[in-house]
Amino acid sequence: MGFAITVRPALSSDADGIAQVHLQAWREAYVHLLPAETLAGLDLSERTARWASILAEGGTEVFVALEGTRVVGWASASAGRDPDAPRARELEGIYVLASHHGSGAGQGLLDASIGVEPAFLWVAEGNPRALAFYRRNGFAPDGVVTSKPLAGTPVVRAPRPVGSLAAVLPDGVLRDYVSRCGIAHGRRWRSRQRD
Repeated sequence: MGFAITVRPALSSDADGIAQVHLQAWREAYVHLLPAETLAGLDLSERTARWASILAEGGTEVFVALEGTRVVGWASASAGRDPDAPRARELEGIYVLASHHGSGAGQGLLDASIGVEPAFLWVAEGNPRALAFYRRNGFAPDGVVTSKPLAGTPVVRAPRPVGSLAAVLPDGVLRDYVSRCGIAHGRRWRSRQRD
């Protein structure tokens, strides 16, 4: 495919691009899960305003994947939204345009947003592509299923166990992986520990 993808922390000026990807990715990924009228009714101006608010508040870390200057994916992570969270960090969302599947954008976003930390996420039960991606990265459904604001679609919780990547990566590979993607991530982790 030949994509030149870069991943960086989101800026306030990225709100519109993130919102555009959010809507398009939902329409691509959930066409078989959500009613057409729900997907057609997604409003770009409302979503842009919501992303502008999220970026301004600063409680959620947001990263964008870019092809040139165009946002083609995003990921968000935080300390978690659930009172009974199985891990201290939640991958709140990660979306990449279907045209950029296989480009490395999704992996780059996951690496930037949570690195090798133990974390958890919620994923639509009927989304095999996403489930396979998360399994490759150490996440596994733990049997908790609920309905989230994804138009009533069942979602499953998938935590990544402590040390899960260390268990699947050979010794030197994990050290190389952490050194490649963990510098900025480590800085964020240390600042969270001081808070």
